[in-house]
Amino acid sequence: MSPGKQATEPETAAVVAGVRLEKMHRRVRLSRLALFTAIAAGPVALGVAVVSGPTTVAAVPKAEPTMMRTTAAATDPSGYAQLFVGAWLRSSADDAATAQARLAQSMGPDVELPDRAADAHDAHARLESVTAVRRAQHKPGRWMVTVAAQYADASVRYFAVPVAANDDGGSFTVTGTPGVVAGPGRAEVTTSPYAVTVPKGELSSTVGQFFDAYLAGAGEVERYLAPGVHLPAVSPAPYSAVTVRQVLAVEEAAAGEKVPGDGTTVRVLAQVEARDEAGRWPLAYELELTARSGRWDVAALAPGTAQKEGRS
Repeated sequence: MSPGKQATEPETAAVVAGVRLEKMHRRVRLSRLALFTAIAAGPVALGVAVVSGPTTVAAVPKAEPTMMRTTAAATDPSGYAQLFVGAWLRSSADDAATAQARLAQSMGPDVELPDRAADAHDAHARLESVTAVRRAQHKPGRWMVTVAAQYADASVRYFAVPVAANDDGGSFTVTGTPGVVAGPGRAEVTTSPYAVTVPKGELSSTVGQFFDAYLAGAGEVERYLAPGVHLPAVSPAPYSAVTVRQVLAVEEAAAGEKVPGDGTTVRVLAQVEARDEAGRWPLAYELELTARSGRWDVAALAPGTAQKEGRS
């Protein structure tokens, strides 16, 4: 090898090394730039940048907003049918300009108004109240609502009202004349689970004192509640005095002479008598009580009335 060539080989090696070093520095700078850009764009872009490599930055598509709309599944035409029947029964074809007749015609434009007798003033003709008692959907957007009409003589008639709803359940129309139908039958009920009689003792005493505070304003309700339970008293107090007539329970532990161990829970049905200036009123309440430190605490009063603290 000639001396010239031997002299240039170190120089060439140095140039190649320098080029490689510059490429490495450039890659580091690009990697840092991509990383900082991804951090600024958010965690999703950061993940894309890490996976894709130092020189590739993927665009993150903007998330589309979620649209909420009322669906037909949540539609309830009962109130609409109830309002219509009330107006329809109070209307007369002889005077279609009355407020009740105009309301009925606006809710059911194709429904014929009744032809009321001019001298119909008996007790049955005086409508007292209307209440929707049943609804059934027989095809999409089409409902049949049963409405009970109670008259001044305590008689009741049931009317089946066809109602149509639009796709989003926000609009209704009565599509046909109501028809008188038989009312709902009385359902068979199962045997009450409250089969254990609770004698006078710690549990019945707690129940009595609780209702004195809850209904008659005698003392603070909080002293009878389990820790963490919030249950405000009825205000203003509607009764002057409350007496517990009977307490029935589901669990045998409620009938024991002594309060069981901490954490024992029982469900009871309390039948009470409340008194005010207008008379005496029989009332009934389902409660859940929990044993704690030799006493009973009220943990719940009927489904959904007692709440844990911190909840609205």
